[in-house]
Amino acid sequence: MTPFRRVAFLALPLALLAFGRAATVTVGSVAELQSRIDAAAPGDMIIVKNGRYATTAPITVARAGAAGNPITIAAEGIGGVELRGTHGFTVTKPAAHVVIRGFNFTHASGRTSIAGGTSHVRFSRNTFRCEGEGPYLTVTGDDAEIDYNEFRDKQTLGNMINVTGTGSQVARNLHVHHNYFHDFANAHGNGAETIRFGLSGLSMSTGGGLVEHNLFVHCQGENELISNKSCGNTYRFNTLVDSPGAQLTLRHGNDCLVYGNYFRNTEGLRIFGDRHQIFSNYFEGNSMGINLGNGGAEVADGAPLTSHDRPDNCVIAFNTLVDNRAHYVMSRRTPTALGATGTTFANNLIQGGGVAAKIDGPNAGARWSANIVWQTGGAGDLPADGLAEVDPKLVKDSRGIYRPQPGSPAIDSAVGGYPAVNVDLDGQPRTMAKDKGADEVSSAPVKARMLAPEDVGPGAK
Repeated sequence: MTPFRRVAFLALPLALLAFGRAATVTVGSVAELQSRIDAAAPGDMIIVKNGRYATTAPITVARAGAAGNPITIAAEGIGGVELRGTHGFTVTKPAAHVVIRGFNFTHASGRTSIAGGTSHVRFSRNTFRCEGEGPYLTVTGDDAEIDYNEFRDKQTLGNMINVTGTGSQVARNLHVHHNYFHDFANAHGNGAETIRFGLSGLSMSTGGGLVEHNLFVHCQGENELISNKSCGNTYRFNTLVDSPGAQLTLRHGNDCLVYGNYFRNTEGLRIFGDRHQIFSNYFEGNSMGINLGNGGAEVADGAPLTSHDRPDNCVIAFNTLVDNRAHYVMSRRTPTALGATGTTFANNLIQGGGVAAKIDGPNAGARWSANIVWQTGGAGDLPADGLAEVDPKLVKDSRGIYRPQPGSPAIDSAVGGYPAVNVDLDGQPRTMAKDKGADEVSSAPVKARMLAPEDVGPGAK
């Protein structure tokens, strides 16, 4: 036997023995919980007995599980453990492959975090209703997952989820899904986003994050309900409702995808930055549908990262806009108004409400094509050669969404390739001949509904 094979042969039983030590223990105090965490090994499960526990210091997690064998710290029953007091969990380097599940966090805000240098940390099926100013949860480490949680009842400054980074790099590969965000009252100041993904100083780094299948209701902490401040993130299949004056804002960064989202009674979507792809979204009854930002500076030319970066080469296509007070808008800016350049607005379906487009700024190189406009307050600044005024034959379905019916001129009539536009509002594939608007009509459609509370949060199946 070669030396290498002998070492490998001897190491295998040791590895199996290490995983074989995985244990399930139950604790009944914060001190015992901390002690068990400090000694945790891959595969261990630490269960906290149901009850109320008060903290006076951070519950620190600095142990590493392994892929397929995480360290799990769980409430005995989902929502059965309340952590109040001064602190929550601080997950810090070298923690990895850790799951924190089922807790009800009512401690001071700003005291639960996933620090830089960690990886694959998951918060699942928890409820956050923390006290005072500060974020409910801060994420700085890479490959984190935040799923099936409830974030609720906040009226102070600080985000519900605050995504930061290390140096100039935002947290990478964050996955935020199936969470229920609700009742974030106006905090009367800046820094009260429901989700803030990055910061100005991190905005040119690529996060590669995915925010999907989340429900946002009554989230009006400030005008930016979600604030994107980094590059390369995707926002898809989220439902944002009953949050007047609040927007999903691409505030900083480039190359984001926003598709399959449902907006009702909000201020829609606002866009700054370059090469964003906005498609298959549904906007109904909003004060504004899509706000193409009027640039105040050009970051690519050396402007400060805090600037309102001019939108360049963005694609806004295959969206449905119904009964919005304003459908597609560029707002006035003074004293410097750089507007936007190279924007494509195509294959959108606009019905009812105010004027189809109102552009109060430079719009150099804009491309308009194949949009349907029907019974609005007029075409406005949408040029005649970029639209057809025909009845799209929209009918509200049982879930309250206006969809084209058989015989609609939207069906199979889209113009142009748009390879990024590969799914519709419901996640159905868009293949050869695409339909205009957010919905791809099918002979046997499988329709996903807008999200409801029972679809998300700790109790969802």
